[in-house]
Amino acid sequence: MSTHPRAHRAFWGDIRFLIGLALVIFSILGVWLIVSSARQTAPVLQANRTIAAGEPLLSEDFSVVEVALGTLIEDYLAPHDLSAGTIAARTVIAKELVPLSAVADATSLRTTNIVVESSVRLPVGVDVGTHLELWHSPAAERGESLEAPRILAADVIVASIPEEDGMLAQRSTAVELVIERADVAAVLAAIDSGASLSVVPLGAGS
Repeated sequence: MSTHPRAHRAFWGDIRFLIGLALVIFSILGVWLIVSSARQTAPVLQANRTIAAGEPLLSEDFSVVEVALGTLIEDYLAPHDLSAGTIAARTVIAKELVPLSAVADATSLRTTNIVVESSVRLPVGVDVGTHLELWHSPAAERGESLEAPRILAADVIVASIPEEDGMLAQRSTAVELVIERADVAAVLAAIDSGASLSVVPLGAGS
């Protein structure tokens, strides 16, 4: 009786064994690499304060923290990524790890900051980074009264709130706003015409 079939089966049995062994080794190696990567930390920037959209990003506004984010670490701002001319593309909340999506170059800036005097004091809870509606009541043609209020800019962001002096000082009516450049002309025209301006928490006046 010929022994060739047995040798053939033994050969393929050895190949299957080696392939199975290789798969087990690669599986163990992959798990080890994933665990090792998860344990590794890297430095990223964390905001020390709330930074409004359009503000320059300065080193003193951040702390360097070591975090383990695995491959996601590439999506966050590292200390060496911070350079002159870098601005916040959106509001960055205090203590937030800064994602690269929240960073932009100043040359791409489509907003500007304007200080307006609100006819009403700022509501409690309005702070840097708060989104607001800017309303105005234009002066009537004869200057005897004001027209009905209407929205001047539908979405503006608080950049800063100037502090009022004095022990009994109430909340300021002045507020620095981040405004889309497309709305700047209308806002300046309203200020120059003596219109009454009011800031309203987003959606509250609708």
